[in-house]
Amino acid sequence: MDIVRLDESFGRWPELLDLILSSFAYMNSRIDPPSSALSLTPAALKAKAAVEIGYVALENGALAGCMFLRPEADCLYLGKLAVAPAWQGKGIGKRLLAVAETVARERGLRSIRLDTRIELTGNHAAFAALGFARTAEKSHPGYERVTYVEMRKTLA
Repeated sequence: MDIVRLDESFGRWPELLDLILSSFAYMNSRIDPPSSALSLTPAALKAKAAVEIGYVALENGALAGCMFLRPEADCLYLGKLAVAPAWQGKGIGKRLLAVAETVARERGLRSIRLDTRIELTGNHAAFAALGFARTAEKSHPGYERVTYVEMRKTLA
């Protein structure tokens, strides 16, 4: 498997969108508000990659996973971590996370932060098993109840 940084030469934006939408599809009927992934377009992904640090995991040329990273003042934000359904459970998410840790260290950032929806308790457990701890409960604009959990992993 190869993990490749996204740049302007990447020409598979529609396919990348399909990967994200298919890997997030299971949550569509479970979360409120709906995932921001549903508003993505190939052009929006290309623009996102221009201002964030995007990576794709390729398995024999097939898009198997992706993530987008955004340096913040005290951490590296990890977003749109997605693994294609056919590739889930094969360690691709862990490989992408290892790259995120390297990126954070190279930038002198001591932790990685992510958000996961309150309803997705399986995600909470999976990220906890990877060293993330729950650090906050937050709400999307317009919601009085908690809608997502912030989790952080402190890097050694």
